[in-house]
Amino acid sequence: MDIEEYRKLIKSIVEKHSEGDNDNEEIETQIAFDLERDRYLMFHVGWCGERRVFGCVIHVEIRSGKIWIQRDGTEAGIANELIAAGVPKSDIVLGYRSPYMRKFTGLATGLI
Repeated sequence: MDIEEYRKLIKSIVEKHSEGDNDNEEIETQIAFDLERDRYLMFHVGWCGERRVFGCVIHVEIRSGKIWIQRDGTEAGIANELIAAGVPKSDIVLGYRSPYMRKFTGLATGLI
């Protein structure tokens, strides 16, 4: 797969997770794509009673040809979805794991 295919795949995964993600009418699910810097986000913003809600659910980046998962708040797991779509494990980095722990994931470490 090339970078353009990665971009389309990541966008489709984020969009899929944003649809019908939230049952609370006071909390909005938003997505933001920075196509110049290859950053893809989904987050919640709103209110739950008197409590402010703002939180990132998904944050994925493409860096040096690899897909970096910086935040994954999904049940299915973004890495699992990418692998099922044909992305090689060697092109996926779990950025939310420490560099030391990444070597035990079976995915790319992001280290040279």
